[in-house]
Amino acid sequence: MSYSILVVDDSPLIRKMMKRSLGLSSLQLGTIYEATNGREALAVLEREWVDVVLADIHMPVMSGTELIELMSKDQIMGKIPVVVVSAERSEPAIDHLKQLGICAHLMKPFTPEQVLETVNRVLEEAAARSAS
Repeated sequence: MSYSILVVDDSPLIRKMMKRSLGLSSLQLGTIYEATNGREALAVLEREWVDVVLADIHMPVMSGTELIELMSKDQIMGKIPVVVVSAERSEPAIDHLKQLGICAHLMKPFTPEQVLETVNRVLEEAAARSAS
């Protein structure tokens, strides 16, 4: 089984680093989609199957928080695991995202190992939930 991943960040460098990190993994990867903001991410999610979303919080047009809020209200999108990848350290902001159902919070700056460990864990947890 291959996994499709959506990387949502307004920084081309961060998207490139995330894709490179994922490419180093032993995961069988399908397509790695990219979006520069929440609105673009929603468009991808409406037309493509995605196994996990890696999203920044602070982006123009539509923030990661707005994206996650909209995803959580959708019957299908609300089941897609979301990992927030952000330098955000505000506990109230992170707590709000956890209430919306995010699976993990990966702090910037990150290492490729942290990305791989987090994505592997989230995919394993999602597989366990769907098997039960």
